[in-house]
Amino acid sequence: MRESYWKLRARMTAAGLWPHGWVARGACYSLVLAVALFILQMALKLVAPAASDSLGGWVKFLVFDAVLLFSILAFRWLKRKLLWRLRNRLIVTYVFIGVIPAVLLVAMALISIYLFAGQFASFVVTSELNSQLRSMQAVNAAVSNELAARIEKGQTPTAESLAGLRKRDRAWGRRRVCAWHGTRILLVSGGSPNPAPMDFPDFFNKVQGEYARAMREGRPFKEIVRDHDQLYLRVASVFVVGSETLTVVTGEPLDKDLVADIAANLGEITVYTAGIMLDESHPNYKNPNAANQPGFETKIFSEPEKGKGDSAVRTAKTAPTPEADIFHPTFSVGSLAAPADMMDREITFGTPLPVLDWKTGDLARAGALIRVRTRPSVLYTHLFAALGDIARGVEYILLAILIFFAVIELVALIIGTRMTTTVTGAVAHLYDATKHVDRGDFSHRIPVKSSDQLAQLSLSFNSMTESIEKLILEQKEKQRLEGELAIAQEVQAQLFPRQVSELESLEVHGFCRPARTVSGDYYDFLTASSHKLILAVGDISGKGISAALLMATIHSAVRAYSVESLPQMREPVAVGAVAGAGRIMAAWPEGIEVSPGALLGLLNHQLYESTPPEKYATLFLGIYDGRTHRLTYSNGGHLPPILISESGAVRRLEAGGTVVGLFDSVTYDEGSVEMHPGEIFLAYSDGVTEPENEFGEFGEERLIDLVSANRTLPLLQISQTVTSAVDDWIGDNEQPDDITLVLARAR
Repeated sequence: MRESYWKLRARMTAAGLWPHGWVARGACYSLVLAVALFILQMALKLVAPAASDSLGGWVKFLVFDAVLLFSILAFRWLKRKLLWRLRNRLIVTYVFIGVIPAVLLVAMALISIYLFAGQFASFVVTSELNSQLRSMQAVNAAVSNELAARIEKGQTPTAESLAGLRKRDRAWGRRRVCAWHGTRILLVSGGSPNPAPMDFPDFFNKVQGEYARAMREGRPFKEIVRDHDQLYLRVASVFVVGSETLTVVTGEPLDKDLVADIAANLGEITVYTAGIMLDESHPNYKNPNAANQPGFETKIFSEPEKGKGDSAVRTAKTAPTPEADIFHPTFSVGSLAAPADMMDREITFGTPLPVLDWKTGDLARAGALIRVRTRPSVLYTHLFAALGDIARGVEYILLAILIFFAVIELVALIIGTRMTTTVTGAVAHLYDATKHVDRGDFSHRIPVKSSDQLAQLSLSFNSMTESIEKLILEQKEKQRLEGELAIAQEVQAQLFPRQVSELESLEVHGFCRPARTVSGDYYDFLTASSHKLILAVGDISGKGISAALLMATIHSAVRAYSVESLPQMREPVAVGAVAGAGRIMAAWPEGIEVSPGALLGLLNHQLYESTPPEKYATLFLGIYDGRTHRLTYSNGGHLPPILISESGAVRRLEAGGTVVGLFDSVTYDEGSVEMHPGEIFLAYSDGVTEPENEFGEFGEERLIDLVSANRTLPLLQISQTVTSAVDDWIGDNEQPDDITLVLARAR
């Protein structure tokens, strides 16, 4: 079972369906648990319906949790898919940086324009209402002055005293004027045959009242008031006449007729009020008794008529009162104008109207609202009516600014799109190039069509791939050369003597370790007869292949001259060659001696003729005679070999001449020394004595001390001791030169 689970998980993971992370696992757990509980709920409905209902809440909660978590996963997946490409990332960035701010600015501008237009429409309505109040204020001031003048003269005001004012004011038929001398009603004038007097505004007499103070200071009262569930425009003036005050109030109903005049050149105006029904078309409206009937009548009261007038006022016009604080459309006048063009959209805006309670002088809890429906063309006419032909110029200027901004936005959009395309195109080319590199195709190049930083990046990538391509070719060539060098190393290893037939009186050992793959040092042992052994040690100028080739040439020449064309002191003889394992043994008749100096001369002439001038070699040749224990030698510029006796005495073998192959017609002297039993012959190359560290060179003296201290050991161990000491002296540094060491010990 467990094995099947892991197999299923492996297959789902390979398909990308296995949930990773706590969100995915939580979503899966919630969904599985919700399905399990739902199945359990369906099963419990058959046996225990009450228990099944209790599981419904858990199922809903788990389903909601699973939907929420899966929504988060879907958002993350969509984000990865959409924002994986750089193009999409730049588009999203451009949208957030460029488009959304522009859209927000345009939206803010449109909202501001809409609010400005709506506010301007409301301003037109409120300014017209204020204009009506100012007109009523002028009429009220004239009425107040007329009545005050008559009272001061002791005359009783009559209807004829206001006749001149009625003729000058066309709106007089809609207005009602009431005057009080003290608290006694003096005059009532209105547009109905039987006008009812207003209630006396008691808040005018309040000493600390705001309006009382204002009127005492000469500021008139002009407000929208609510009186007996109706709205009025009212203006009041207070004068001191004699010992009492004269209070004059002029009012006009805020109804359809008044608002219709305002809406005539504006649009549709709707008045909303709470608890007032003034529209006769409303189903709950009841027709008042003789309200707003045509005709005119003035009543003069010498004494207040108690009950009769008040009762008439209170029952003059009533309507059912709806909810006190809920605004209802009271009436609507005017009509919305036809659009002038496609951009001439409807504008709807509302504004509150402050309303005072006529009884208390306080702001009414439920005032009034005015909603205006109009169009920009109508507002434009109102706004620029005073400019005349200049308005057309302002319109053109605004249109030019709009076109200019639109062009700038269009240019910015084009530039942003091109820059986005350039960046994403360059990245796409780079991505495609990396895929070619991943496949091992280093010959692919990115097309460069611009001169910006991205183009320089593409050029750098092209240069990099070109360099890598060259490096790979060089690496292949290097591998080929290393293979050839490995073969050369194997061939050169065959040139060094692998097995040597030692003489009874002399044991020999040689060691060579190249600094590079192949060596330019040379050593060899050749058995010339049963009792003679030729020792050769050399060092080629330079390192590497050229030195190795010259070393092979010297190796071949030494063996050829030593066996086939023997330089002799007296007379030539025929020589036969017998092949051995790693050696060539010449069969010499007794009495024939080989000359090391003559052999060096022949080698010098051959190298001089067949190698460049800068190529030469140092070479030591010695012939050891086992019968006489004598070593005959000639040194061609090589480091002088050393003979170390058992007592530690040192003899250097310096007889000879200059280096081989550098000069023509050079003769080489010979030397001869007798090797005593136990005496060690030591020949070496400069790779042994010249390595340096912070203490200086390894040096010949240290080499002699090492060999002397270990002289009783086998030659192989002496060689290993010396090379280990040299390695320790070099340390972690690279071996500077080939290391060659030849040891021989007399018995």
